[in-house]
Amino acid sequence: MKRPDDFETRRQHLKDLTEEELERRFWELAEKIVDPLIELAYKHTSPSIERSVLLRMGFSSIEAKAIVEGAVDRGLLGKGAGHLVYRLAKEKGMDIREAGLKLVEGEMWDEVVNIFRGGEH
Repeated sequence: MKRPDDFETRRQHLKDLTEEELERRFWELAEKIVDPLIELAYKHTSPSIERSVLLRMGFSSIEAKAIVEGAVDRGLLGKGAGHLVYRLAKEKGMDIREAGLKLVEGEMWDEVVNIFRGGEH
């Protein structure tokens, strides 16, 4: 089966564009394709992604697992586990490691809930 050559017909809307205009058009179309993926990634996360973030923040896998489970149990995973730790540390004047370890120990979760459900985020 041979496909008919319709290149000239399909390129009519592009033929008068300069190289710069073609490049701009390419990037506009590329952004349209990628925008839904970015929106999906921005609005959705998973426990494994959040554990990975916490690992990169210096927590052990066991600590990260405990923080993520605490976030899931309280319906806060969508806020980002690392963000939870960061905001708790900022609000309470603690360092990030100290705040995370408090959450691992089951402490300060009420404060985290208040920070994120108290109308701030």
